[in-house]
Amino acid sequence: MSELNINAPKKALDNSFWSILKEAFWGSNRDFTEGSTVIAIFILAVPMIIEMLAESLFIIVDIFYVAKLGANAVAVVAMTESMMYIIFSVAIGISIAATASVARRIGEKDEDGAARAATHSIYLGLVASVILGIIGIVFASNFLRMLGANDDVIAEGVNFTRIYLGSNVVVMFLFLLNAIFRGAGDAAIAMRVVWLANLLNIILCPIFIFGLGFGVTGAAIGTAIGRGFGVFLAAYALFYSERRFEIRREHWKIDYSRIEQLIKVAAPGILQFIIQSASFIGLIRVISGFGSEAIAGYSIGWRVVIFGILPSVGIANAAATLVGQNLGAGNADRAEKAVWRTALCNGFIQLSFGIVFVIFAEPIVRFFTVDPQIIPYGVDCLKVVSYGFFFYGVGMVLETSFNGAGDTWTPTFMNLFVFWLFEIPLAYILAYKFGMGPDGIFWAIFLAFSMLTIVSAIMFKRGKWKLKQV
Repeated sequence: MSELNINAPKKALDNSFWSILKEAFWGSNRDFTEGSTVIAIFILAVPMIIEMLAESLFIIVDIFYVAKLGANAVAVVAMTESMMYIIFSVAIGISIAATASVARRIGEKDEDGAARAATHSIYLGLVASVILGIIGIVFASNFLRMLGANDDVIAEGVNFTRIYLGSNVVVMFLFLLNAIFRGAGDAAIAMRVVWLANLLNIILCPIFIFGLGFGVTGAAIGTAIGRGFGVFLAAYALFYSERRFEIRREHWKIDYSRIEQLIKVAAPGILQFIIQSASFIGLIRVISGFGSEAIAGYSIGWRVVIFGILPSVGIANAAATLVGQNLGAGNADRAEKAVWRTALCNGFIQLSFGIVFVIFAEPIVRFFTVDPQIIPYGVDCLKVVSYGFFFYGVGMVLETSFNGAGDTWTPTFMNLFVFWLFEIPLAYILAYKFGMGPDGIFWAIFLAFSMLTIVSAIMFKRGKWKLKQV
C-alpha cells in the first residue's frame, strides 16, 4: 500500500498540459493545498465533470427506454424520481460530511483521521439506507397515490417504485464511497467507477424492459444492478487499491464522538437537500393537475436540464474539495480565490449548455418521445429553465463550497427561503391564478434558481464559512 509521506523530498511536477490531463484521468498525488489553483481545479474538475455526466446518463437512459412504454410509464418514473430526491438528499448529506471531514484531514496531513472519517461515514450510510429501504418498500403505492397517480399508473408502476426505493443502498454507497475519494483528492477513481456502472446499466435496461418483458419494472432492475456493480468497484478501490490513506482494522472501531461530529455536519446537509428535493415533489404535485402528459413532458425536459447541470455539480465538487483541504492547511484566502475562479468558469460553461438547449429544444425532446401531447410541455420546460444556466453554474459552485467547508446550515436556510417560501407559491400562483399553466411552473424554477445564486454570492462574500470547524 502506498501512503503519503509528508517528510519525503518533493519531486518537481510536470505542469505540461498532457501531463496534467493524464493526472486528471488516472489519478494524482499532488498536494492541492499549494501550487497553482488553476491546475488543481482542472485536475479535480475534469474527472468530476465526467463522473457527473455518467451519473446523468442513469437518468437519461431510464427515461429514453421507458418513454417507449407510454405516458403512464414516464409518469411513474417521474414520480418515483421525485421520491428518490429524498434518498438522494440523505445520501448527499452524509456524503457532504464525508467529503468535508476527509478533505480537512488530508489538508492537515492526518491520514489516520481521514481513514476514521471514511469508516464512520460508511456506518451512517448503512443505517440510513436500511431504514429508507424498508419505508420505501412498504409504502410505495401510498407515495404514488399521494403524488396524484391514478389507479392505472399505480398498477403499472408500483413494482418499479418498490425496487427503486428498496434498493437505495446502492445509491447511498455509490454517492458515499465516491465522496470519500473526492475528499481525498482521488476524483479519477470515482469517475471510472460511475462510468463502468453506467455502461452496465445501458446494457441491462433494454434487456429487462423489452427482452425479458418486465416493462417499466425492468428499468429499476437494470439500474439497481448497474449501481450495485459500481458500489462493488468503489469498495474494492477503497479497501485494496493504491490511495492517499489506508483503512486498517482499528479504524473500524466505533468512536461515538466522531459519529456525533459527522452527524452535526450531515444533518443540516440532509435537511438542506430534503428541502430542495421536497420542492421538486411539490412541483410534481402542482403540475399533476394538468395530467399525465404534462408530467411526462416536464419529466423529459427536466431530465435534459439535469444532464446539462450535472457537469456544474462536478466542477462545484472540485471547489468543495479545494475548500476543505485548504481550510485544513490553514489557507482560507487560497480557498476563497479558488471558489470565485471556479464559479466564473462554471457560469460560462453552463451558459453554453443553455444556449444549445434553447436553440435545439424541440429536436432534443423529440429524441425521447414522438407523442404530440407530451412534446410541447417538454420543449417549454427545457427552453424556459435553460435561460438561467449561467446563474445555475455560478450558484452551484458557491453553494457547494459552503458544504466543502462544513458550513451546511447556511445553504440549508437559503434553500428553505428560495424553494419553499418563494418557488412553490410562485409556481402555483403563475400556473393557476395567472392562467399560465405548466409554463408558470417552469418560470418559477428559473426565477428560484437565479435568486439562489444571488443570495449565495452575498452570503459567501461575508466569509463566515472560513471559521467553521469540522
